[in-house]
Amino acid sequence: MEKRISGTTALYALIGSPVGHSGSPAMYNYSFEKLGIDAAYLAFDITVEQVADFIAAAKTLHVKGFNVTMPCKTEVAKQVDELSPAAKIVGAVNTVVIEDGKLTGHITDGVGFIRNLAEHGVAVKGKKLTILGGGGAGTAIQVQAALDGAREISIFNMKDGFFANVEETAAKIRAAVPDCKVNVCDLADEKKLYQEVGESDILINATKIGMKPMEDQSLIKDVSVFRPELVVADVVYNPKETKLVLDAKAAGVKIAIGGSGMLLWQGVEAFRLYTGREMPVKEVQKLFFS
Repeated sequence: MEKRISGTTALYALIGSPVGHSGSPAMYNYSFEKLGIDAAYLAFDITVEQVADFIAAAKTLHVKGFNVTMPCKTEVAKQVDELSPAAKIVGAVNTVVIEDGKLTGHITDGVGFIRNLAEHGVAVKGKKLTILGGGGAGTAIQVQAALDGAREISIFNMKDGFFANVEETAAKIRAAVPDCKVNVCDLADEKKLYQEVGESDILINATKIGMKPMEDQSLIKDVSVFRPELVVADVVYNPKETKLVLDAKAAGVKIAIGGSGMLLWQGVEAFRLYTGREMPVKEVQKLFFS
C-alpha cells in the first residue's frame, strides 16, 4: 500500500458506526491495486450527528466518493445534492459520488441483489415477487425490482409501528412505476403468505431471520409451498446458506441463493460508480467471499 500512495492518490471512504469490522477497505484497496488505479479507501467511524461535518470535510479534502453504512444512510440522503431514482424512492443511500463538489447519492443494495439473481440466470422483468421484510434491504430490493420491470411485488411485514413506513414506500413505488402492482400484507397472515408465495416466481427473505444466532429459524414453516421452479433468495450471508435456503433445496427448488452474492455485487456497482470500471470480481470473490 505505502508504495503506491502518491501526491495524486484519490481518496474514497466508508462512513458509519461501527465500521471497524468492515471488509470494504480490504476489498476496495485490493481492487484499486489490481487494476492500477491511483486511489485508497479508508473507514471512518461517523455518527449521524457528525454527517454534516464529514461532508464538509470530504469536500475540503476532495474525497472522490464514499460508502455509507448504518446508522447514517438516511441522514446522508438528506444532505447530498442529488439522488438517483432508486435512492429518491428509498430515502437512503449507501454510495455517494463527488464530482466538482457535487454529491450524488445512490443505493446499490437493490442493484447488487438483482445482479446476483442475474448471475444465477434469473431476471425479474415480468415476474411476481414475494418479499419478506420491508426494512432497509427489503426496500432497496423492492424499488430496484420495480424499476427493472417486475410485474407484481407482495411485501410482507409485521404489523408493528414500522408498517406505515412500508405502506408509504409501496405508494412511492406505485407512483414511480405505475405498471408494477405492489401489495403490502401482514406477515402474521400465514394463509395469505402461502397463497402469495404459491403465485410468485421469486421468494425473497429480506429480514434477519436465519442470521446467526437465529440460524435455526425460517419464516416459511410449511415447506410444501416450495416447488422446483420457484426461485428462493436470502439477503442473509452468515451463515452462507440459511435454513430457508437449505429447506428450499431439500424440497427440490432448483435455484436457492444465499446473501453473499448481493454483498459482492452491490460493492461491484459502487466501484463502477466511482471508477467507471468493473471490479476484478473473480479474484475478489475468491479472496473475500469464499
